[in-house]
This record gives sequence, C-alpha cells and structure tokens, in this order.
Amino acid sequence: MDLLGLFPDEIKVWLKSQNIAVFRGDQIFSWLHKHAVEEFGDMTNLPADLISKLQETFGSARPLHLVTSRVSMDGTEKFLFSLRDEATIEAVLIPEDDRQTLCISTQVGCAMGCSFCATGRSGYVRNLSAGEIVAQVLWVENRLKKQRLGISNIVYMGMGEPLANYDAVLRSVRLLNHPKGLNLGARRLTISTCGLVPQIKALATENVQINLAVSLHAVTDAERSEIMPVNKRYPLSELLEACDDYTSQTGRRISYEYALIRGFNDNVEHAQKLRDLLRGRLCHVNLIPINPVGAEKRPSAKSIAEFAQVLEGGRIPVSVRKERGTDIEAACGQLRQIHLQE
Repeated sequence: MDLLGLFPDEIKVWLKSQNIAVFRGDQIFSWLHKHAVEEFGDMTNLPADLISKLQETFGSARPLHLVTSRVSMDGTEKFLFSLRDEATIEAVLIPEDDRQTLCISTQVGCAMGCSFCATGRSGYVRNLSAGEIVAQVLWVENRLKKQRLGISNIVYMGMGEPLANYDAVLRSVRLLNHPKGLNLGARRLTISTCGLVPQIKALATENVQINLAVSLHAVTDAERSEIMPVNKRYPLSELLEACDDYTSQTGRRISYEYALIRGFNDNVEHAQKLRDLLRGRLCHVNLIPINPVGAEKRPSAKSIAEFAQVLEGGRIPVSVRKERGTDIEAACGQLRQIHLQE
C-alpha cells in the first residue's frame, strides 16, 4: 500500500481494518501532505501505538530519499532521488522572485524515444505511483519550509511522459489540490505531453483546471516524426484536432512547446508555418532553445528573436524560455544518466 497516494477516506478504510479510530485519517493525511513531515514520529498528536503501527506497515513516510543534488549559478537546483526499489528519478527546483516552480518526474525513464531527450536514451523502466510523484513535491516543500518558502507552481515535465501514466498522474493532481493537504490550485499545475491523443481527449473530460503543455517541436509530419516517434502514431492533424477539442471543452488555452534546433526547425520559414498552423487557436507558444544532449545545437540569439518576431506578427502569443541550470545538467535525465554510468 502506498500511503502517500491515499486520500483521507482511503486512509480511514485502512484504519478501520486495524480497529483504529478513523478520525486519525484526517490527521495522518494532514501531517503527510500539509505539513510535509518526513517521519511518522514527527506526527506529534498521534498515539505511540499508532506511530508504531504506521512504521511497521509502511516502513517510512516517504517512498524516496535524496541521492545527490546540484545547484546552478542561477539558483536552479536539481535533485536525484532513489525509490524503494533503488530506481532513480529527478526533480528540478526553479526559484524566481515571485515563485518557486518544481519540475517533477512521472516515470522511471521514458518510452517515447524523442531524439533530443536524455531520459529516453536510458529507456523505460516503470511508471511511478501517485505517492512517488507526490513525494517529490513534499520532499522539496519540506526543505523550502525551513527557508520560510513554499512551492507555488508544479510542472509535470521531468522524466517520463505524464499522460502515459494517466491514472497515477491525475490522482497526484487531486492529492496536491486537496484542501486538507498542500491545497495547490489546479491552475498552478501544468501537465506536459508529447502528444498522446486519446489521453488528451480524456483529460478534457476530467473537470480539473490544470494547464496543458503540448510538445510540438516541428511543423510538418516528416520533421516531427524524425525527432518524435509518437508522431507516426498520432500525426499533427490528429494531435491538433484533439487539442481543439480540449480547448473547446475546457476553455483553457494550450501552451505549445517548441524546441529550437539549429539548422533543423529554427528558420523564418518554420516560424511562418508554425504561425499558420496555430492561427485562430487558443494557444501560447513557448520557444525553447535546445539544451544539447546529443548532436543537436542551439540556434543563435538572432535566429530565436526572428522566429519569435514572426509569431508575434501573426498575433500568436509567444515567450522564450529563460536558460536555467545548464551548468548542472538540468535537462531531464542528464543527472540520472551520469549516476547510472558511475
């Protein structure tokens, strides 16, 4: 049983099966999620016999521990966590003046095989449980509390394809959003996907006001299939149809992620095609100068500016992602890959 992945009523079912007063369920959930405690012994209003029972049944309050971390010159911090089966995952904290954004993982490895992604190079191992997803947030939240800070935004953009682990990811969203827990507003949560069409359509019906980011990265099926194998299964026409369905049902705009790769998808003609592709759609484009993990190279500042200018001229909202953490292998999967090699 994954205690961090349970809602209060589910904890109460377990308590009842142990002949323990069920009102303790709310207390346990609050200690784990709202107060982000690391040990059952820190739950000071629980009786000693219940703490012993929790330790005996679940071992520890967290299904992960820190292996190593790195801090960038710009303040970005990357964490490598080990899970109970010794699999490793990453999370990245991006501090800014007005927010603390945490990027979290949803799988050990990834099966999507995108050419520019370090995570995919190590292959897919398994899905994370909802508790393992939430545990990343609570570990960092506990650390920030000591600095009188707290997580303000969460992006599901770490290792793995979130929508390929659909049920656990949605459960984690609802746990993080729970009023007796961290109570993070759903609009402070962003799920990123490489474009799994059935899951995008399903997400539109979930009645959760999260943000959706779709990794586009190319403007033709031939180019997109070259760097993103998922496009062979769900080509651009099907993907954009699902995205239109999502915006019409939710009223939420979609952020289209576009990684700029020098000499591949970064010229003015590509920008014009992207402008035409998205014109009239409820959207925002996030341009990402590639964080090189292979042969791909970052475009020049001039090329990035010209690309953005074309989109702005077509009245497509656009921003250029600020470069963060390059000096600490902040791209998804890089630190884990180094650890595995060592």
